[in-house]
Amino acid sequence: MRVIAGKYRSRQLRSLPGLDLRPTADRLRETLFNVLTAGNPSALEGTVWLDLYAGTGAVGIEALSRGASTVHFVESSPRAAELIKQNLSSLETESGFQILKQDSTRALRALESSGAVADFVFLDPPYDMEAAYQQTLGALSSSRLLKPKSVVIAEHQKNFDPGESFESLRRYRKLQQGDAALSFYRLE
Repeated sequence: MRVIAGKYRSRQLRSLPGLDLRPTADRLRETLFNVLTAGNPSALEGTVWLDLYAGTGAVGIEALSRGASTVHFVESSPRAAELIKQNLSSLETESGFQILKQDSTRALRALESSGAVADFVFLDPPYDMEAAYQQTLGALSSSRLLKPKSVVIAEHQKNFDPGESFESLRRYRKLQQGDAALSFYRLE
């Protein structure tokens, strides 16, 4: 697993052995960031990200590499949170991030209380936690963490649909690649 583009381009990232984590594949991450930048490499400059169910931190690290000013990594597993810290350390990154070692629901409340507002939210719960998609997307739909132009992206199995809408949060695009899919949501 590697960083695709930006200042950390081609740098390797570590994962945990076994099947405890399912990092977003390099190819799917590349597709995600190609969609978000749409030919404008500086489109992510200065943006704020929430990387929920962060795992290895690969998506948030990719965002930092491409110019995001802040990434809030949310991971409830102590081993995975430590791995994110190690991956950031290996890149000699000392600022522009926060690692929250808690479940996403609690982290969303804490971030909202702190006044955080995200430009992008990426969520990738373990595929067997289907209820986590509805819970997290539902919480985001009524959260002050989103502004009108914020984009929420859910990675999920191709044959699972996390939902078309959650109150004012509506899916506007869905991409499939291999066994995985990305659903893109915005406030309406």
